[in-house]
Amino acid sequence: MCLKRSLYDFDGGGDSCDSNMNDYDKITAFLGQWGRFQQIVFFLLCASSVPNGFAAFSVVFLTDIPNHHCLVPEVNLTQDWRNAIIPIEVVHGKQRLKRCSRYRLDVVRNLSAQGLFPDRDVNLTDLEHESCVNGWSYSRDIYQSTIVSEFDLVCSDQWKQPFTSTVYFLGVLIGSFISGQLSDRFGRKPVVFATMAVQNFFLFVLIFSPSWTVFSILLFTSGLGQISNYVAAFVLGTEILTGNVRVMFSSLGVCLGYAVGYMTLPLLAYFLRDWKSLLLAISLSGLLYLPLLWFIPESPLWLLSQGRVKETETIVRKAAKMNKVEAPQVIFDDYSVHADETKAHPRQHHNVFDLLRTKNIRNMTVILCLVWFTLNTGYFVLSLNTSRLHANPYLSCFISAAVEVPAYISNWLALRYLPRRLSAICVLLLGGVSLYFIQLVPESLSDLSVGLEMLGKFGISTGMALMYLYTAELYPTVLRSTATGTCSTVSRLGSCIAPSLIHLSENFKYLPYITVGTLAVISAFAAFFLPETFGQPLPPTIQQMQSMKVPFITRKDHSKPVVLFESQL
Repeated sequence: MCLKRSLYDFDGGGDSCDSNMNDYDKITAFLGQWGRFQQIVFFLLCASSVPNGFAAFSVVFLTDIPNHHCLVPEVNLTQDWRNAIIPIEVVHGKQRLKRCSRYRLDVVRNLSAQGLFPDRDVNLTDLEHESCVNGWSYSRDIYQSTIVSEFDLVCSDQWKQPFTSTVYFLGVLIGSFISGQLSDRFGRKPVVFATMAVQNFFLFVLIFSPSWTVFSILLFTSGLGQISNYVAAFVLGTEILTGNVRVMFSSLGVCLGYAVGYMTLPLLAYFLRDWKSLLLAISLSGLLYLPLLWFIPESPLWLLSQGRVKETETIVRKAAKMNKVEAPQVIFDDYSVHADETKAHPRQHHNVFDLLRTKNIRNMTVILCLVWFTLNTGYFVLSLNTSRLHANPYLSCFISAAVEVPAYISNWLALRYLPRRLSAICVLLLGGVSLYFIQLVPESLSDLSVGLEMLGKFGISTGMALMYLYTAELYPTVLRSTATGTCSTVSRLGSCIAPSLIHLSENFKYLPYITVGTLAVISAFAAFFLPETFGQPLPPTIQQMQSMKVPFITRKDHSKPVVLFESQL
């Protein structure tokens, strides 16, 4: 008989279920669920996601475009002509100074010397324009400086402003892809350490960038560690913790840690309005945290999946000592036999191609990638757009971050009491429909538009948190990190195009909302074809996962069913 499986199994990807293997959660039940050991792991891993909240959205303030116009050099001009030399334009129904041109300075100087007045003696519409040959003047009402004002990423170089964020998210994409497989191959803890160090070290080095090109390269490298750290810490925590504590960590704790960092970011940015000072504060917060990771052990389930039973037993005995409970003399006796077999017959290493091995797994993987892509696109479009929501970008960013707190609480409640598939469909529809309605709101009701956008952000954020756990429930230990990392990688394509979508809204205001809304409705329909995992038996191995049925897609399987016990979630 196959052993009883909890949500996070510890198979080695073998061809059959080893009847001598015991359930890890049952074996380690003597530790309890909430002793000192679990508390340290819980809070340190939750805290590890706080720097991610800082770093992920620092680009909101680093790359924001201050109000600017052509610089007028100190020449002999009357005040009237100095005020009039920058033309006026109308953007989205509001007047502002033109950003990339001015009236020809030599012509204006002659008119000023003649004692003529603009609009009274001279029709300004008849004057010839010229580009900002003397550079630009940037407003310091909101920022002392950003990389836009530092490297003049405006007018002909304006494409560099959204592309900077895209470069960062390309780094995040590649990091997600690599780290998932590294985590399954070399362990969860080393990847958490390495990716956090990469992220924060290169954020620090960014301060010394002499040009936009160097800044972009270093920002890309920093992005390699950004979400990689979050995913690795997520998997590590879910495999160390058990029972209800595991559910709370994966659905609420680590997400709230991220939200705390996100909410603290606008506070830091408000007091540190220079981009270099902001980067220094963000990078140091992560680097100072690194030593605390020494108190977090490697995942016992991953060690068992590699046949490293002695190391697992050492961790469990140390945990028992910290929790002040007595451990049995022999903890993993049955695993020792399994470990000897593993050494005699080395385990097969798995990679991303195993996610496409059979029709059932392939269908699930494609649908999950679509849903992740949609949620990530919506999440970053709405998060990076905060500087345009309100005259005060710091307040807008804080509101956008604060919305995530009730979203994560709702996700935790949904995971405890509601089916996964129904929850995913509902939050996708909530996010998509809310964003569709924004274009129907009159300009005079701007607060209603902001409210609908935040309702959409609530739905999208809930879905983002939900899909981490839903995806983890569908794959076994040897593929869990690879599957989560792959879905995260595909989703990062959405974060890469998000800055461009926002940039295009300069010409078509509602394009981002229509795009995300359409994707959300399509994904809600696709999620209908995912298997349900709430209170259902879970596949302990890749081979048994192949028999998992995708509703309305998989043909009826007449093979003998594998008897598994209900998930402990």
